[in-house]
Amino acid sequence: MREPVREPEPPTREPERADPGPVVPVPAVQPVRPSTPAGATATQVIALANQKGGVAKTTTTLNLGVAFSEMGHRVLLVDLDPQGNLTMSQGLNPDVIERSMFDVLVHKIPISEVIEHREVDLAVASIDLAGAELALSALIGRERSLEKALAEVRSTYDFVLIDTPPSLGLLTINAFVAATGVIVPVQCEYLSLRGLVQLENTLAMVRENLNPDVGVEGIVPTMFDGRTLHSREAIEILEESFGDLVYRTRIRKTVRYAEAPVKGCSVLKYDPTGAAAEAYRELAREIVAAKEARDGAQARKHA
Repeated sequence: MREPVREPEPPTREPERADPGPVVPVPAVQPVRPSTPAGATATQVIALANQKGGVAKTTTTLNLGVAFSEMGHRVLLVDLDPQGNLTMSQGLNPDVIERSMFDVLVHKIPISEVIEHREVDLAVASIDLAGAELALSALIGRERSLEKALAEVRSTYDFVLIDTPPSLGLLTINAFVAATGVIVPVQCEYLSLRGLVQLENTLAMVRENLNPDVGVEGIVPTMFDGRTLHSREAIEILEESFGDLVYRTRIRKTVRYAEAPVKGCSVLKYDPTGAAAEAYRELAREIVAAKEARDGAQARKHA
């Protein structure tokens, strides 16, 4: 049984700021790290999730996927967000796409029919996806629609990265059921940390009822600005609360992440030698190293 995690202290406010009133500490939660069952497929299906918007979730999905591809891995990105930002980031218009993940989930067409070959393979979203939760709600086994759809192509890829909506609704539940693990991008601001508790509560219910092996694989600090006390304190809170679940890589604030989607590409293609691109290459290496360490531990355990 794990030792309880010490409840973190709220960050010290910088003296020049106005007092915003009492701050409630982030409740201590220790997410369950996923394990690969003996005999399971080597494909990593990773849901990138955070019910708070604006935390660089889509940016992380795209650039991490392209970084994996640069390392020689076969990668599929799945745009499960009705806003279609991941699809737009690869130069496609969600408003004019005829068949998308909506048709895969609701009408059961093969997922291979909505995959576009861009920097990496991308299962696209369209405006219709906004009605998917309502359409799925009437279906039996609705939480497993994505899991069943991925079965067709799962063995083709080493990594499947799922960009989820900024909510914990039925689309995100589908991602959790299909996933082998969850990566949580977290903006380096104190109030954005509290959403981790609700996300882990949702994951606990998914483990109990639908996918016993899913858990938080890692937490990515995003929009980090080392010049501010607040960003540094947010990192301290994350590390005190979640320990080695927090990746060492820090995704720093830069305009490059906003400029790249305008060109319909990842930051690794837009500015391949820049610090922004290197940050995601570093994150990809860290994730692959962690996966290899877990796989090695599992192999020794079952030897």
